[in-house]
Amino acid sequence: MPKMKTKRAAAKRFSVKKNVIKRGSAFRSHILTKKSRKTKRSLRAAQYVHSSNEAGVKRMLGL
Repeated sequence: MPKMKTKRAAAKRFSVKKNVIKRGSAFRSHILTKKSRKTKRSLRAAQYVHSSNEAGVKRMLGL
């Protein structure tokens, strides 16, 4: 049986840590002038995949 391939797009977007899957923050790429300083600062913080989506992300990553 062939090896399972990782979805390369998912591999670039998620990183697996000890017991969570880390992800990037949305709403941070453009139109930042209308967002408040507080909002932009909070978007810098680490975001994690929700427990309801973990199984799907792990399947895409081949875990």
